[in-house]
Amino acid sequence: MKLLPITDDSMRRTKADAEQTRQQILDAARRVFAERGVSRTSLEQVATSAGLSRGAIYWHFANKTELFYAMRDQVSLPMFDRMGAAQLEEDVEDPLDAVEESILEILRGLEGDERVREAFGIISLKCEYVGEFAEVLARILQSTDEWTSKLARSYACAQRRGLLRAGLEPQLLALESQSFIFGLVRLWLMDVTDSTLRPRARDMIHTHVEMRRA
Repeated sequence: MKLLPITDDSMRRTKADAEQTRQQILDAARRVFAERGVSRTSLEQVATSAGLSRGAIYWHFANKTELFYAMRDQVSLPMFDRMGAAQLEEDVEDPLDAVEESILEILRGLEGDERVREAFGIISLKCEYVGEFAEVLARILQSTDEWTSKLARSYACAQRRGLLRAGLEPQLLALESQSFIFGLVRLWLMDVTDSTLRPRARDMIHTHVEMRRA
């Protein structure tokens, strides 16, 4: 039997097909995690929702924890990158405006992207961080700690420029902002009728930052 040569085109198609299957799995995982909760979801259920065999799941992901990481990172890493772009650099004219913009970036992500809403809903409301998922919480906290450090630098720069209200400590302000954001996201996700918090979210963010301004 004559073997057909492997061409660059066929390799590209194979890679594209694999990536499409991986995305299909991630989309299904978000749906099932959101519906059932992470702890009550099996890879068999994800495979059924994706219209694939369980073997196809294991080809791309070793276990449910790895699948959860991939789902989380697909939405959270781009968002943190955008937030970082909005964060203070030394040549930003107003560091407090940059802080407000970085928080608004989270809100825009929730409002404008169903995948982001679904994933953050799972992370915030549908996952118990125990057992095999205890390490997931540690990774989430590591990501937020990195962002908190950026916030602290922003507040410190505002302080050096005389924009920050006297007597405030940049590191403490950064931790407070982190707590504010976690609470805001959680309550925003819970306000599914758009009747309580969601209509006032931008005002809340603006007030949170302006209360720090000199």
